[in-house]
Amino acid sequence: MRLILLGPPGAGKGTQANFIREKFGIPQISTGDMLRAARAAKTPLGIEAGKIMDAGQLVSDDIIIGLVEERLGHGDCTKGYLFDGFPRTIPQAEAMKRADVRIDHVLEIDVPDEEIITRMSGRRVHPASGRTYHLKFNPPRADGRDDPTGELLVQRDDDREETVRKRLEVYRAQTRPLVDYYRKWAAAGDAKAPRYHRISGTGSVDEVRKRAFAALN
Repeated sequence: MRLILLGPPGAGKGTQANFIREKFGIPQISTGDMLRAARAAKTPLGIEAGKIMDAGQLVSDDIIIGLVEERLGHGDCTKGYLFDGFPRTIPQAEAMKRADVRIDHVLEIDVPDEEIITRMSGRRVHPASGRTYHLKFNPPRADGRDDPTGELLVQRDDDREETVRKRLEVYRAQTRPLVDYYRKWAAAGDAKAPRYHRISGTGSVDEVRKRAFAALN
């Protein structure tokens, strides 16, 4: 089970990734984790990436792909892997293709923008404990107050409606084209192309989980 999970911010990818990881016994691989591990291990690529990051610059796609290939050589990837937040752009997807990083499935979780805005802008957090609430789906007993302590809840900057709308714009411009890229590749009949699946991310967490598992079986 070699998988890429796509979808806008707030679509529930993290929750579904945990279900998929547990069901198939595969690791969840993120570029951030790979970069930190490579730096800590002082691999040649890790040292090179560290110098670039320390200079405040973006690590090139070639280095990222090198780190991906290193990571996929670890023993926990023998049953497969799930990419978390990678690739983000068409050039990164093309670089993966050139490096023959094999993918079996691309799963897109589709959620309308207004649903995502409702989900994210309604979140409230108790800063001291990290407890989270939602004004619509999981409201606190007292308006704006943490249940156990009565302390004030806050809305994180990332959850403000204007911020969510900007993140969705970035997704549509940079990452949404990956959906078309993988869909067209799958339809072209290439034996190396992954199977492309699109499921609805609306409904309960369990309903979305069942759709994801049905698509991947």
